[in-house]
Amino acid sequence: MNTALAEARRIVVKVGSSLVTNDGRGLDEAAIGEWSRQLAALARDGREVIMVSSGAIAEGMKRLGWTTRPHEIHELQAAAAVGQMGLAQMYESKLREQGMGSAQVLLTHADLSNRERYLNARSTLLTLIGLNVVPVINENDTVVNDEIKFGDNDTLGALVANLVEADLLVILTDQKGLYSADPRKDPSARFIQQARAGDPALEAMAGGAGSSIGRGGMITKVLAAKRAANSGASTAIAWGREPDCLLRLARGEIIGTLLVAPTQKNQARKRWMADHLQLRGAVTVDAGAVGKLRDEGKSLLPIGMTAVEGDFARGDVIAVRDPSGAEIARGLANYAAAEARLLCRKPSGEIEKLLGYVAEPEMIHRTNLVLTR
Repeated sequence: MNTALAEARRIVVKVGSSLVTNDGRGLDEAAIGEWSRQLAALARDGREVIMVSSGAIAEGMKRLGWTTRPHEIHELQAAAAVGQMGLAQMYESKLREQGMGSAQVLLTHADLSNRERYLNARSTLLTLIGLNVVPVINENDTVVNDEIKFGDNDTLGALVANLVEADLLVILTDQKGLYSADPRKDPSARFIQQARAGDPALEAMAGGAGSSIGRGGMITKVLAAKRAANSGASTAIAWGREPDCLLRLARGEIIGTLLVAPTQKNQARKRWMADHLQLRGAVTVDAGAVGKLRDEGKSLLPIGMTAVEGDFARGDVIAVRDPSGAEIARGLANYAAAEARLLCRKPSGEIEKLLGYVAEPEMIHRTNLVLTR
């Protein structure tokens, strides 16, 4: 049993177009129903699950009667718009049969490159899984072009894993996993059961284009695992039609290839914040807040703040200073500097009255805060 798998509480599952659409023949109702059954079982076991699903363009092509993938961007966007309707409907129907709610979430590169939109997307996804709703995520192909695309949903899956601080990224594909070479061409190719995510040797092993239906190949999966490892998430690459693959992975069984993150999730995130060189500002807190942060591991609430320095935006890394001016912590600000100045010494219950909205009840949530002394 592998503990990285068995102890994973927040899991992002990515499925490719060839699986979702049965190699382009249309949405595979049985397969989507089977994954939905397993996702529901994981949720009942206390796991938090998010689905990243390809298939919109392939389903749109089938509905439009196209047999080959078009090259014109507007035709691809039209296919995505048509196919997304059926894709969302299928997941909604199959998850509802399992007693689970579902939500469609369409993301673009701009949503994750803009810090404020990044935090908004994160807050929405965390709220959905807290409500026992399965987010079904796809790239918003109807509005993007090649210059701003993620490129493939393996990359999107890794970015979502980073976004929600997942413990595990599961990439379901039409291959058994990663080999040391292409087994169709090299009979001596060795199957890779477990390796370290980010190992340069993996990129040399992986290669080859994806199917005519999807966009990714094994190299995109290896690179996705490397990206997911930056936030401490390990990655499992497995055959999507393996019986009970998600449930068996969650029990710690290594199915396919497991690429283990070299750094644990919390350590990776806190190291990133602690090493941040460009602090956009700071907040000074009173002695009571210092005790809450240091001794009790609490979040920083507005009522504990006495002063604000700098001109930072929501999502920037800022310093937290004690009454003497010494830095004691740093973390991600939930409010911009101008808003933070209005919130100093105010209880969280007054945020909406002061600002007209509530992003979060905390100035810095404890999961986004690291003590520096």
